[in-house]
Amino acid sequence: MTHAYARTRKSFRIGRESAGFWSLPALTEEFPGIRRLPVSLRIVLESVLRNCDGLRVTPEHVRQLAQWQPNAPRTEEIPFVVARVVLQDFTGVPLLADLAAMRSAAARLGRPPARIEPLVPVDLVVDHSVMVDHYGTRDALDLNMKLEFQRNRERYQFMKWGMQAFSTFGVVPPGFGIVHQVNLEYLARGVHRTADGTVYPDSLVGTDSHTTMINGVGVVGWGVGGIEAEAAMLGQPVYMLTPDVVGFELTGKLREGCTATDLVLTVTELLRRHKVVGKFVEFFGEGTRTLSVPDRATIANMAPEYGATMGFFPVDDKTVAYLRGTGRSKAETDALEAYFKAQGLFGVPLAGELDYSQVVRLDLGTVAPSLSGPKRPQDRIEIGQVAAQFRSLWSKPPADNGFNQPAATLLTRHLLHAGGEVPDAKVPSNPPLRPAALVSETEMEYNKPTLASAQHEAPAAPAAPASPANVTIGNGDVLIAAITSCTNTSNPGVMLAAGLLAKKAVQAGLRVQPHIKTSLAPGSRMVTEYLARAGLLPFLEQLGFAVAGYGCTTCIGNAGDLAPEINEAITKSDLVCAAVLSGNRNFEARIHPNLKANFLASPPLVVAYALAGTVLRDLMTEPVGQGRGGKDVWLGDIWPTSEEVHALMKHAMDGDAYRRTYEKVKADPGALWQDIEGITGATYAWPTSTYIAEPPLFLDFDPAPPPQREADVRGARIMALFGDSITTDHISPAGSIKESSPAGQWLLAHGVAKPDFNSYGARRGNHEVMMRGTFANVRIKNLMLPALPDGSRQEGGVTLYRGPAGGAEKMSIFDAAMKYIADGRPTVIFAGEEYGTGSSRDWAAKGTYLLGIKAVVARSFERIHRSNLVGMGVLPLQFRGDDSWESLGLDGSETIDVLPDAQLRPQSAARLVVTRADGSRRELAVTLRIDTAIEVQYYRHGGILPFVLRQLLAA
Repeated sequence: MTHAYARTRKSFRIGRESAGFWSLPALTEEFPGIRRLPVSLRIVLESVLRNCDGLRVTPEHVRQLAQWQPNAPRTEEIPFVVARVVLQDFTGVPLLADLAAMRSAAARLGRPPARIEPLVPVDLVVDHSVMVDHYGTRDALDLNMKLEFQRNRERYQFMKWGMQAFSTFGVVPPGFGIVHQVNLEYLARGVHRTADGTVYPDSLVGTDSHTTMINGVGVVGWGVGGIEAEAAMLGQPVYMLTPDVVGFELTGKLREGCTATDLVLTVTELLRRHKVVGKFVEFFGEGTRTLSVPDRATIANMAPEYGATMGFFPVDDKTVAYLRGTGRSKAETDALEAYFKAQGLFGVPLAGELDYSQVVRLDLGTVAPSLSGPKRPQDRIEIGQVAAQFRSLWSKPPADNGFNQPAATLLTRHLLHAGGEVPDAKVPSNPPLRPAALVSETEMEYNKPTLASAQHEAPAAPAAPASPANVTIGNGDVLIAAITSCTNTSNPGVMLAAGLLAKKAVQAGLRVQPHIKTSLAPGSRMVTEYLARAGLLPFLEQLGFAVAGYGCTTCIGNAGDLAPEINEAITKSDLVCAAVLSGNRNFEARIHPNLKANFLASPPLVVAYALAGTVLRDLMTEPVGQGRGGKDVWLGDIWPTSEEVHALMKHAMDGDAYRRTYEKVKADPGALWQDIEGITGATYAWPTSTYIAEPPLFLDFDPAPPPQREADVRGARIMALFGDSITTDHISPAGSIKESSPAGQWLLAHGVAKPDFNSYGARRGNHEVMMRGTFANVRIKNLMLPALPDGSRQEGGVTLYRGPAGGAEKMSIFDAAMKYIADGRPTVIFAGEEYGTGSSRDWAAKGTYLLGIKAVVARSFERIHRSNLVGMGVLPLQFRGDDSWESLGLDGSETIDVLPDAQLRPQSAARLVVTRADGSRRELAVTLRIDTAIEVQYYRHGGILPFVLRQLLAA
């Protein structure tokens, strides 16, 4: 078949070499408007042009995108074929289980299992499994990694089966870093080349919402659910509505003392107000040109927090320099630069050069040092207002993000081990330094750069730890201080700043209280190497920020537990204590179930608040602490200058060091990984396991196309009534499993002792655990339940079951779901704004489906979760105007009919019929959030995976 745009296949020069490409300048001859398209859209257009085969991608798709208008109705879908797929292990393991289940289904049907094979490279980075069980000493890394391998051995065996079963499936083993930082520093190579010499730009989707970090180096990519990623790796385009593109103009430059973290928290606050959900955000302007690539990557990383599909930065000289400085070869960077220049895509545009749907502006000079919290990333607080904001939220209701506490209890303190409260006690002064341990053999293997620090100035020898009997904890106290997350540990500027602040603090005689759980969990081994080379790692270790692991840790809820006496004090005195972390999310119960105030901050501010010990101390008007001789030490005394940071940057940009580090992924992954033995064979044998089980999606699979699926939902009961900002953490928690929960009871019944429960995230390969964990977050509030006597709402995944016999019985959502399924009764969920915000986890949709929930009706949806619901065959519906379940007066006693358009036309009107207990009825129109024609097909087939499997088996 002749390519409809064959005339646009041109050649360009990479030095003396000639290479081929699909030329956007040549296509501009037919569509002159292309030259004013946003850069991100032109990269997507190149993919559509290159993959125009007349079947999946048609000439009409090329024309539609080439003629994109900034403010037109968004009704056309784009089939975007990506170059590769990246996974992290919490989402990657269930994806691999689905692929294995597809192969098992093919074998049962007598079809070749090898038909299920990824058609693009797939890389899984193991980063979500390590937990901070040990901390504060130099053997913490060794101890945590041994525990990680002990807990996750079955999962890692399964990954090794996948490595030998699928030729395009690779794994970056535990201990190398976080997927997005590893992607930025290693996996992203710039451009790709086909067998016939055609060069094309890198692009990807990933099963983690923060996949957008790669936008910082000009790569188009975003997070999707595992089910959508499976379709992409099996040859399906990623379908999306043609997006609006919001131009974000940065002007000026950051002030002295401000960090990329302060900037991204400001951007997040600003863009949340502009409602950019489902849109591309593209940065341009003189200010953008001044930002380093790590600063850009930090901003791109948090696109899910500001709601955008991407936070895109075009390729320029800084991009090329960064890729060279992180170990890419000259041939790779030369090809990247030549390609983007040939396409007319090289350089950051200035104001007025391109057309955007809207423009948002920010003067970098207005950015101030900030934190965000205590419950949402978009709630930014300038550092001088943190203490005041905590006090102002103390007695406010939860609807206002408050803590709903009596005013008189703010200064209550609890004496650890003594069991008593100490009213109005002062925050204790800093105790002596904690001890350091010797370096173990495993740490030497995984953390060799720490040994290089001996040549630099070393801190004073540690003193004995303070007796915990003298420690009191109270409201606002910092109990977890974590330098964590690829958002910030990928940025040498803020990491070196944290090390410099630690050095100055130690030299001034400041100390961290021993009961504060401190940890350093870099996103790659390179961070430890350059901190050691710069002579800063020993000072971080002196303050308790020893390396605890190379993974996501605290940012995803793998903070590990607090000491039992601390947990007891918090619950007994109903304390509101804090975590301060350099992460990207701070939703309720995400960091630790007992910490109700969680603040996002730059790494140096994490260290500063660990030293202060409380968020009730105003670090702009009060000293951080008392140093030697009781002298007050102020934040300005220990805050590093930009010149000090810049002087050490040479240690962080060393291409040879990056190459040496990442060569070990294959050559020397470590003894713990090499000792794992996996099952062999084209199909998985599904041995009995509480970690990995064959998902029930394909057990009775019919390869024949299904008859017209009836979309009407009639006589449904309401499973839950939720408020705004229900996150995927609320729907499908990743953290610890409570013994009393349905999942905990199932594990106990299957011989798993409580210490071996691990986490929901680690058990995502077993549907029995995960469906019991759906809506099991300890902080989720089902507003169907009556208010408690104090006016607050009961927390936890409970509902009121209304069976055939009448009445309303309180029970877990899982138990109620099983009863409704036995009754043959469908169920629905009602919610407010931003339903499904947060992580990309597909189990939030899979669990919803397996609980028999047929539809979710909300005021608005976050992008990925809406797509995942459709991908699992669950109807998403959106209220119109000011309608809501509150305006309907729902209390959970009603029955619900959902009657969509018979053809399921994308975004058409559906009828929502409410029948009350007294027989009265109310009907209103809602919008069907099946957004594209291909999503109609997915829904008709029962979901995206049955749709794809039928295509593969029919080939």
